Amino acid sequence: MALLEVDGLKIYFHTRNGVVKAVDDVSFSVDAGETLAIVGESGSGKSVTCYSLLDLLPKPPAVIEAGTALFDGEDLFACDSVRMRQIRGNDIAVIFQDPMTSLNPFISIGEQLIEPLIYHPDKMRIKDRKTARKLAIELLDEVGIIEPEARFDCYPHEFSGGMRQRVMIAMALINKPRLLICDEPTTALDVTIQAQILELIKKLQKTRDVAVIFISHDLGVVAGIADKVMVMCDGTIREAGGTERIFYNSEDEYTKKLLAAIPEGAKLLPNRAEQDKPLVTVRNLKTYFEDYSKGSNGKQSIKAVDGVSLDLQRGEILGLVGESGSGKSTLGRSILQLAPTTSGSVTFDGTVLGDLKPKQLVPWRRRMQMIFQDPYASLNPRMTVYETLAEPLLYHGLADSNNIDQQVRQLMDDVGLAHSQMRKYPHEFSGGQRQRIAIGRAIATKPELIIADEPVSALDVTIQAQILDLILELVERHNLTMLFISHDLSVVRYISDRVMVMNKGLIVESGETEALWADPQQEYTQQLLKAIPLADPKRERLRIANG
Repeated sequence: MALLEVDGLKIYFHTRNGVVKAVDDVSFSVDAGETLAIVGESGSGKSVTCYSLLDLLPKPPAVIEAGTALFDGEDLFACDSVRMRQIRGNDIAVIFQDPMTSLNPFISIGEQLIEPLIYHPDKMRIKDRKTARKLAIELLDEVGIIEPEARFDCYPHEFSGGMRQRVMIAMALINKPRLLICDEPTTALDVTIQAQILELIKKLQKTRDVAVIFISHDLGVVAGIADKVMVMCDGTIREAGGTERIFYNSEDEYTKKLLAAIPEGAKLLPNRAEQDKPLVTVRNLKTYFEDYSKGSNGKQSIKAVDGVSLDLQRGEILGLVGESGSGKSTLGRSILQLAPTTSGSVTFDGTVLGDLKPKQLVPWRRRMQMIFQDPYASLNPRMTVYETLAEPLLYHGLADSNNIDQQVRQLMDDVGLAHSQMRKYPHEFSGGQRQRIAIGRAIATKPELIIADEPVSALDVTIQAQILDLILELVERHNLTMLFISHDLSVVRYISDRVMVMNKGLIVESGETEALWADPQQEYTQQLLKAIPLADPKRERLRIANG
């Protein structure tokens, strides 16, 4: 018997706009020690299917209309709330897609991490908090948290996006569950840590015979980790089978569309950068943060950006890559004066931004925008899509009551959102759809400079391809200048004219994209390029086997 067997699952959402068939007659099984990958575009029903297994869907509007889900012979849909609490985190654990909305901002990550041990003490035979703390610190180290003992007492906002995701992974693994549901678990991670996490998951499978349901839009990751693949679209299964058959002999047109959308190779458009005409000039920029972790008392500084200099030419797309915590996002925020800089200068179109007072910066905000990494945290939960997109247009006087509707509709068309979703709120969208809203807000003012901080990390491959093509189109049409921050090196190669590699607050290497790819000089860059997953099962498994 399979460890998990789902049969005829139907989940409908009864909304004010009618019934939405989120999952419509889905059946699958997962054996102990097996990995099932569920792939498909955002909104296809992947996460809804898995969240229903642990009674994590909002009721109402979600209703399980039909189906069974047998976990080790027990129907999960028939469990009462007490039994379900015993199963959650103990036998079945979830790594959620968005760590910032899953972690409690008022509780240290250490306390959150040991909570499953305290709640399920018999599972791990933990008798006291000291033992729980030791086990938690060991696991933090295992998932790649630097100085885990000091970080144990830090809060979620003190971590980068990638490090928060590592905490979530540690929290899911700490009780050694029998089934692990991974909802885009490596989306926010750089390639080297992603490789470590995937290796950790595979190791856990071998030692504990754990089954894994791996939800992902990254087909390179799926190729290396999955035993079988299930492709979903509009709440139904379009195709399912062994990994190699799905990748090499796919039969469904939708599956073929997903595979064709994977970014490969070099940037297609020519470099439009106007040489020796920098729009942005950064000189010896330093951004330090006081370290208030245990024992430091604010006397030490975290050197997030430590003496960075760069020129961003007009019309150029400059890629910035590096592991999470390397200072990429802080550099982008510092350039836009969204983070207080310690020293150095940022010059935008001949004006030193650091010399301007906050009110004097307002007209410059229209000319430089940012696409943030976490769309849910950057969108106002009380504003509809319409209000979110209309706000910058009205604030900067780019639209009025006569044409605002038309401009908002055009923005929604540009980022692939249906007009019928105009009055919805952020929580009513999938992670990928929320990122599209954030991108639409950033391009609303037609800025000269966009700093894109992981703008496609939460998007499935088809929408990712659309957004990348949209960005290239906007750069071409409006001669935009862009700093493109990403840990996805395939995306950076596809879109960037030039690439800079960042590590521990410093720029360690830079060069024209293809030249850097062909002959990286620094060992750190070589390691990053070597860790890029390949959307080819045979080649990807060979790459993993060779280290």
